[in-house]
This record gives sequence, C-alpha cells and structure tokens, in this order.
Amino acid sequence: MYNVGDYVVYPMHGAGVIVAIEEREVLGEKQEYYIMALPIGDMKVMIPMKSVDELGLRQVINDEEVRRVYQILQGDQTAMSSNWNRRYRANMEKIKSGDIFEVAEVVRNLTLREMEKGLSTGERKMLDNARQILMSELVIAQESTEEEIVERITKIFEQ
Repeated sequence: MYNVGDYVVYPMHGAGVIVAIEEREVLGEKQEYYIMALPIGDMKVMIPMKSVDELGLRQVINDEEVRRVYQILQGDQTAMSSNWNRRYRANMEKIKSGDIFEVAEVVRNLTLREMEKGLSTGERKMLDNARQILMSELVIAQESTEEEIVERITKIFEQ
C-alpha cells in the first residue's frame, strides 16, 4: 500500500509521485485508484489499487542501486541476437519487467549499437522510451534535474 507523496515506478511509464487516491467508476465498476504524476512528459496515470502487484508498481531505487545503474551503463555491451526481431522482443521484455537494471542494460546496449551501426526506427524509438524510463527514476532517486541526468549519461557514452 502506497500513500500520497510516495515516489513509485510504474513499468513502461517511469517514475513519479502519487498525488491522490481516488474512487472512480470506470466501465460501471467502482474502484480505488492511485493517481500518479509523471514529471517527465507531464503526464498523469490512474493505477487500480487492486492491480498494483500484477502491474509491477514498486518504490524508487536507493543510492546503492543508483550506483549499480551507473555501473551497468559503463559496462560492456552484452551479447544480443543479430536478428532484429529477436533482439527487439528480448529488449521489450526487459523494459516491461520494470527492473531498472534491465532497463539500464537496454539503454547501454542500444546506445552502443547505435554508435557502432546505427539503429532501425523501431529500435531508436525503443531506446528513447527506455532512456526516458531510466531518466525519470534517476531524476527522483538522485533529487536531480532531467538536464543533469542527461549530461551524466551522455558523458558515460562519450568515453
């Protein structure tokens, strides 16, 4: 159970803050929802409270986990399928998992691949989405700005 003011991560959307808990009627069914504000993209989402576990809602990472994310970003590219379709599906599964470390892996691998060979339109869109999810959590976890996080991640890949 989360409370108003808690910072949480909603897989595939990113990190944000719970701004309200409201009862709403959707499709004729009354339910309680977390109303979550996502700072990047200035969006609000309604998350059914009874579905929190299956949706993978979780708390924002701590300082130690932030360090691990940066270690992953600085690591070497891991083996990926040369088949575009398999690579795309494997990366999508990692993003959908909501695991920040797997999202960081996707960002690292696709960024390095983009620098080496370029990316297809679909993979470039996936990289942008994964980067957005990663940055939203790092902004909150480090109490930082989007610009500072972008700069830090950019420097990692310039080395």
